[in-house]
Amino acid sequence: MKMFFSKLGFRKMDEMEKDIALKAQRNALIYVLLVLVIWSLFESFKVYTQHVSLNLVPGFLLVSTSFVLILSQLVLQKRAVKGDDEYKDTTPILKITVVGVIVAAIIISIGALIVYSGV
Repeated sequence: MKMFFSKLGFRKMDEMEKDIALKAQRNALIYVLLVLVIWSLFESFKVYTQHVSLNLVPGFLLVSTSFVLILSQLVLQKRAVKGDDEYKDTTPILKITVVGVIVAAIIISIGALIVYSGV
């Protein structure tokens, strides 16, 4: 299988290529988050001014993208320091996940209340 991927042009990246790839991914994520925030605000403004139905797609994508980012950072951090004696892990993933879901639900509920009440 390794030969198959090497024939296709896949190979292990060196440190410089990894650094460039990580910076490019960070820039792409920031761009996507900014566009989703702007799209969400535009949809909310459209609902407020034109009284049309709310498009929940940008809000869902924004919350789910942020959630995947935070969760993947926590999981990868736990994997990186799994056998390290010097590092004491103090971040419980389940607790942070539950708190994140609760905070997201509260924010969505408040936003929906504001939009549907016509404030």
